[in-house]
Amino acid sequence: MSEENITRIHLDGKEYILIGTAHVSKHSAEQVKEVIEAEQPDSVCVELDEQRYQSITEGSKWKEMDIIQVIKEKKASLLLMNLAISSFQNRMADQFGIKAGQEMIQGIESAKETGAKLVLADRNIQITFSRIWGNLGLKGKSLLLSQVIASIFSKDTITEEELEKMKNQDTINAILNEFTESFPRLKKPLIDERDQYLAQKIKDAPGEKIVAVLGAAHVPGIKEEIKKEQDMAKLTERPPKSNVPKIIGWSIPVFILAIIAYTFIANPSAGLAQTISWIIWNGSLSALGAAIAMGHPLTILTAFVAAPITSLNPLLAAGWFAGLTQAYIRRPSVRDFETLSEDVFSVKGFWRNKVSRILLIVVLANLGSSLGTFIGGADVIRVFFENI
Repeated sequence: MSEENITRIHLDGKEYILIGTAHVSKHSAEQVKEVIEAEQPDSVCVELDEQRYQSITEGSKWKEMDIIQVIKEKKASLLLMNLAISSFQNRMADQFGIKAGQEMIQGIESAKETGAKLVLADRNIQITFSRIWGNLGLKGKSLLLSQVIASIFSKDTITEEELEKMKNQDTINAILNEFTESFPRLKKPLIDERDQYLAQKIKDAPGEKIVAVLGAAHVPGIKEEIKKEQDMAKLTERPPKSNVPKIIGWSIPVFILAIIAYTFIANPSAGLAQTISWIIWNGSLSALGAAIAMGHPLTILTAFVAAPITSLNPLLAAGWFAGLTQAYIRRPSVRDFETLSEDVFSVKGFWRNKVSRILLIVVLANLGSSLGTFIGGADVIRVFFENI
């Protein structure tokens, strides 16, 4: 049995066998099978959380998704982000003729075959993302979103040499690699904290011999962190939500309404001009977003009508109304859910599939409405100063 990419640790009477893998490498999957069969461990730890485990083992879950409920629960953007990551990973895996995450699937299957206890060792991905998000300013968040979106639309293929480099990254890291170089603070929640979490889960796995299937990037950190006791409560804390966005969210509409009301009193025709400008900018740009996403004409109209109103209420968003309208008019079929994971391989597929198109409508209509709020608000202020 080849010891390449294998690290053995003996600690407190237990043996830990860490397999450093690439998430799109056929060789990694074969090595996982070989090691588990040869070692017959008491436990097999895989670098998955419950959510990603279900995604890998229950591919048919897409069919059960209620897109209307997703919009109502304000999870459209999150789902679109997850699809983007899935698209990036699956496209690489498809290039090399394997299933994405095959080494994790192999770890799960081999654990069952050998009777080993399966341990889901990674931190909840939503906690990781929330801690990443909390480390970014407005500029960083914009760059992160653009990086992920660019990864969806990229048609670049990767070479075998680049694949070897990716053995030092995991799925999320592969997408965010350049970004973490620009923003070193991301390394802590993305790598360091997960090293600590993974190390403790591996350390606490039952039995005397434990095999852990990991992205190779985590192996050096885990070798050090497994010697320590980790504070799991601290590692799973979600960052406290700041009240600043809420204050700003309510301050802008109150400010805009106050200016328009004052202008109406001083100069009714100017106040009317302000109101029309607010409606046109908000409605038109939100409708444009829905149109770019190829929404139904009624969906585009809904975005136009909703945006000037929802922009004055931080609890509402034009994209939600546009998305719900599209979902009712062009309700996705079972086939749309079945082909969703394949359709998001390409830009064309994102627009063709009724599910991903609804998500795009929500996001782009909201983006257009936000842009309209700033431009329309600036014009309202301009008219105000011209008439005082």
